[in-house]
Amino acid sequence: DFLCISLVNGFIQLRYNLGDKTIILQTFQKVHTNGNTWHSLKAGRVGNEGYLDLDGINISQKATPGMNALDTHTDFFVGGVSSLNLVNSMAVENEPTSFTGCIREIVINNKELKLTTADPKGGANIGDCDGTVCGYTVCKNNGTCKVENSGFSCSCPQEWIGSTCEQPIQCSQNKCGSQSLCIPQPTSFSYTCVCALGWSGKYCDSKIQFFIAKFTGNSYIKYTDPYYRKRDLQYSRISLNFTTNQTEGLIAWMGKGEDEDNDFLAIGLANGTLKIVINLGERISVPLIHSKYSTCCDGRWHFVTVVQNQTCIKVYLDEELIIFEDIDPQRKYTALNYGGICYFGGFEIGRDINVVTTGLFQKEFIGKIKDVVLFQDSKKIQLMKAEGYNVYNGNYGN
Repeated sequence: DFLCISLVNGFIQLRYNLGDKTIILQTFQKVHTNGNTWHSLKAGRVGNEGYLDLDGINISQKATPGMNALDTHTDFFVGGVSSLNLVNSMAVENEPTSFTGCIREIVINNKELKLTTADPKGGANIGDCDGTVCGYTVCKNNGTCKVENSGFSCSCPQEWIGSTCEQPIQCSQNKCGSQSLCIPQPTSFSYTCVCALGWSGKYCDSKIQFFIAKFTGNSYIKYTDPYYRKRDLQYSRISLNFTTNQTEGLIAWMGKGEDEDNDFLAIGLANGTLKIVINLGERISVPLIHSKYSTCCDGRWHFVTVVQNQTCIKVYLDEELIIFEDIDPQRKYTALNYGGICYFGGFEIGRDINVVTTGLFQKEFIGKIKDVVLFQDSKKIQLMKAEGYNVYNGNYGN
């Protein structure tokens, strides 16, 4: 399988092969080669149907039915490859040659690649294309960069301040405590403080301790499993207690939650009932929904356990086995490679639940979680020692 974007006689060409045939799309207009014009290029596919857009002019091609997943499992190359004989002969029209020019702002599946010296795995013969200290993203939020003798300066739009226009003007004199986040409220020309885990209060200046985590919305805990390298990922297990008065919400997500290649095990609510979704690498997530009992709005704690034995999934709700299913009898993928990352209640601030889970869950969790145990560990996770925001003491009251 491959997907390749190349410049052919001045035209942009997209070629991809999903395992059965090579599909080719090419722009109608040529790119400017004067070295002074930046072009905006969008290319990709939905299933086996491809699209190519150069400076807003779009072409697409409906492919005949066939393979619809790009299964590469290789590095992603920009501008060239480490050895030209690695390029599939069907990926380019002529003999492959490296790209000469400038590339910036690469976004893959809504995630921007950082074209720095530190982020890529490797590279060679790459230089600075801007030629000044400004670059193209030095000034944030549509600020204008100006080269100075001592470096650069940013001219900021009215609602932003700071050396790189990084701070909302509403937060310029905020009183939010250490490690908290200032969230501007433009309509009232004010702000609110979002507290880091272990802090509470209007300005996040009160230290708290808890063993029951209370999620109020726009909340999350990100836990890194210190024993991940020692786990047998073909036999995973997670259990926890939760209570809520909401009918929708993501309770737990074992997995990185970064792109479509990430394995995950998810526990949440949909229409007031328990919803379990597991992806072991096949990129096809089949939700397991138990609709017999409602798990919201009854004021009770509910105990849920999900056990993955290769492709066999067992789900227990309040110690009753409610789901027992083999999600892939062919045993193509049998391990939950979750990267040692577990989210509870939601994802990082600004990451939409619906977008990250590709519609599997609609909203963040509002309620309480306690007694989280991974695999067969003898001790519960200490949620207080994880990363998180907007999570409070749920030990008492509502």
